[in-house]
Amino acid sequence: MTTEQIRKGVFISFEGGDGSGKTTQLKLLADALRGLGQEVVTTREPGGSDGAEEIRTLILEGAADRWSPMTEALLMYASRRDHLERTIKPALECGAIVISDRFADSTMAFQGIAGGLGEDRVRALHDLVVGANDPDLTLIFDLPIEEGLKRSGNRGGEQRFESKGNNFQERARNAFLKIAAAEPDRCSIIDARGDVADVAIRVMETVKQRLPALFKK
Repeated sequence: MTTEQIRKGVFISFEGGDGSGKTTQLKLLADALRGLGQEVVTTREPGGSDGAEEIRTLILEGAADRWSPMTEALLMYASRRDHLERTIKPALECGAIVISDRFADSTMAFQGIAGGLGEDRVRALHDLVVGANDPDLTLIFDLPIEEGLKRSGNRGGEQRFESKGNNFQERARNAFLKIAAAEPDRCSIIDARGDVADVAIRVMETVKQRLPALFKK
């Protein structure tokens, strides 16, 4: 085992299409775990550290064709490395639970598969930048794209990926399902349909099943 693989905390990522409710559910899970006495650090991608937040603006704002898939992926992984070094790894080394609103699966889904960059190229970037620092558990929120785009359209602001259109969003949704099928030990699919309370129950049941130690403090 390498030094990078040794950590005391638990790393959870939330993934899925735009408007799938990840951010709301992340806050609810974090609050529930804090109520049990756990130390929880919540973060997001792109972003999560000062440098990564600056890159976030470049990635998420502007015209849909502002960047090529390769440029997007490089920006994502530059942001991700800073995020890992300055936020995620220090928190894990202190024994905290880190919950991130998106991580590397989003790059594979949006740039690698939906964007056509290719899975092998994204894996090469991933191996170089992330290495052994994958999440312990990834929850993939699945929702029909029409419903997701309707929800996200009410948010305003960072709409660059939503503006890529329904076909792109459908490819991304299928990409997330493909990732979940390929890595069942790490990934669980959450049905994101329905109201917030119903989805929160699914999230809590899944986390209790997959990471029961978090609920024994």
